[in-house]
Amino acid sequence: MQDSCAASAGTVVQPSLYRLSQILSNQADQSVKLTPDAQTTRIQPGIGKSALVVDDVADVTEMLAVLLSHAGYQVVTAASARAALDHARQRQFDVIISDIGMPEMNGYQLAREMRLLPGYATVPMVAVTGYSMFDDKERSTNAGFNAHMTKPIDPRALLDLIEQL
Repeated sequence: MQDSCAASAGTVVQPSLYRLSQILSNQADQSVKLTPDAQTTRIQPGIGKSALVVDDVADVTEMLAVLLSHAGYQVVTAASARAALDHARQRQFDVIISDIGMPEMNGYQLAREMRLLPGYATVPMVAVTGYSMFDDKERSTNAGFNAHMTKPIDPRALLDLIEQL
């Protein structure tokens, strides 16, 4: 299976600034007085960090890549768990965002395999999935994910979660 966003597969994704800029700049519109440096850090918490986004649905992968890119992350996308493992063997990522329900190798298997790779035992991993049954969060945690978010996701909530991990 090929990586999603064929033109940018395995490469750093450049953000397209559509409505996400409104969501992310929401913080700057609040009445809290911040210095310019503090505003930049809050709006772009991922500056200098890298993220691996894994989902077999290209639209989801692209949306997450744009969101994280706008937040300052260098983003690499993968359309399958196997492609994600290949990317992780080639470079170190600061955070991994992955779907659970993917063909061939699911997100649970990906998390287990990722945790075995050198340098990935403690890298924050977030499951962003449509799975919302009572035991899905526990299954995610047992597989090696640090957090579990159910789609559709709130972009600001995802960024806040990543900052906390």
